[in-house]
Amino acid sequence: MSKRLLLLSNSTNYGEDYLFYPRQEIKAFLGNSVKKVLFIPFANVMSYDGITEKVGEVFQELGYSIHSVHSTDNPHELVEKAEAIVIAGGNTFHLVHRLYETGIIDIIREKVNQGIPYIGWSAGSNVACPTIKTTNDMPIIEPISFEGLNLIPFQINPHYTDGVIPEHNGETREKRIEEFLAMNPNISVVGLPEGTILKIENSSITLIGHKNIVVFKSGEQRKEYGKDTNLNFLLE
Repeated sequence: MSKRLLLLSNSTNYGEDYLFYPRQEIKAFLGNSVKKVLFIPFANVMSYDGITEKVGEVFQELGYSIHSVHSTDNPHELVEKAEAIVIAGGNTFHLVHRLYETGIIDIIREKVNQGIPYIGWSAGSNVACPTIKTTNDMPIIEPISFEGLNLIPFQINPHYTDGVIPEHNGETREKRIEEFLAMNPNISVVGLPEGTILKIENSSITLIGHKNIVVFKSGEQRKEYGKDTNLNFLLE
């Protein structure tokens, strides 16, 4: 059965409504067979109810009802019955902490590997990776493990930018990724700029958006790839 993932760098581009730029892609990805999506709000530390309402409004406009995993006493059952799984952005450390705490991380992995559509943005894309070690987030809580859902064989760095703040002497994003590769030389990292999406269907991967991704590998120069490039090598 085909594995299907839609991994977004960010939820919202500057000056747009919430989840505006990916709406067409979300609709095309889920199609008409899905009626209800299972939402996982755990990355939003401030309010599970608030983010569920916000995301729910968008998905309802697209024709899908939404059921949040935090609203039940039996999250395992909800994941088992899910038609599609959606994980929003926020703090990746808190997200993975709660996935382990509720005991649903293995069930999510199993369901997606069986073909259930998965949509994530920012932290939701981070957690689809083998680990969450390429997140940009502050470690506000210590999770049981840094291991993610391992749905893809490479790491993502969402909100990737080459930008440098004038007179700021902190590490650039590229420098931080180089540090990761020094400690983890056997895995690639994809710098995913805002406004871009990776769509994965079994052994095929497509870049959606008008910006290039940047691929980092240990011992190699960084390489940029556009949306017309064959990116299937990332899944090997």
